[in-house]
Amino acid sequence: MKIDELAAALGCSLVGAEGNIEITGVRGLEQAGPGQLTFLSNPKYAPKLKLTQASAVLAAKPVEGVPTLISTNPYYDYARALGMFYQAPRPAPGIHPSAAIAATAKLGEGASVGAFVAIGENVVIGRNAVLHPHTVIYDGAVIGDDFTAHSHSVVREFCRVGDRVILQNNVVIGGDGFGFAKRADNTHYKIVQSGITVIEDDVEVQSLTSVDRASMGETRVKRGAKIDSLVQVGHNCVVGEDNIICAQTGLAGSSVLEKNVLLAGQVGISGHLTIHEGATIYAQSGIGGDVPAKARMSGSPAFDAGEWLRAITAFQKLPEILRTVRELKKRAEGNEQKS
Repeated sequence: MKIDELAAALGCSLVGAEGNIEITGVRGLEQAGPGQLTFLSNPKYAPKLKLTQASAVLAAKPVEGVPTLISTNPYYDYARALGMFYQAPRPAPGIHPSAAIAATAKLGEGASVGAFVAIGENVVIGRNAVLHPHTVIYDGAVIGDDFTAHSHSVVREFCRVGDRVILQNNVVIGGDGFGFAKRADNTHYKIVQSGITVIEDDVEVQSLTSVDRASMGETRVKRGAKIDSLVQVGHNCVVGEDNIICAQTGLAGSSVLEKNVLLAGQVGISGHLTIHEGATIYAQSGIGGDVPAKARMSGSPAFDAGEWLRAITAFQKLPEILRTVRELKKRAEGNEQKS
């Protein structure tokens, strides 16, 4: 694309461009070369602009010596620009001869069904679905338009999936929740997981993540939530709108996350609690109770992130503090003996 066309498509103003430069792709500051666009969203990386070979940069203000697309949100516009230059291959519509599709299943127009896909009885799938090889849709599942399921992903029986949902490889939607009742002899009796999992519109679930079905009722992931790889969402949980849940996080049963909650990597949620709107939980935190709206929590057990930073700073000084206490104790004991 010509740089002025790119600026217009992104709604950015263009500064410092001499002639109509052609842009052929998007790369990072250090990797970008002639003909490529780069971006600056974090000011701490500004020194790297002096070394970039990029033909243009997306930034919040003009960059000296480099044609600049002025953006109010450089990271967002970088993402949009990247999407203009790269589109993942999309299989052509059609059904591979090795796919096993029940006679009662209904597929919308434009569906692409890959090799060895299995679709059960009474399944309903909307328009323009892409089911990559080895995807499995169990009986009675209902799925909306523009659904993408990558290889080895599974939607279990009677679960409901909205529009524009993306399941990356090896995702399981609606696997049994982990529920057992202990008998008198200490053996375990499996509790039937009779509920379903509901995935609302515009949700993406990354590879090797499991969103369990409810024991009764439903587990629900609400509109726009994004769930990273290797996440466990237990039965009867609610993941709120526009949540971000990062890798290796675990939500025990009946956890409720309200809107715009951020869980960083390896967070553990003990279950039967509510994390209120806008809260941020930092990496490796352990949450054992309700979290107030807009709170910032860290540590295990977690508490206010600001206090945690002060505490962890003090923790590193504990050996020095202990030596000081011992010395003061010796002095105090010596003074007592003298007196």
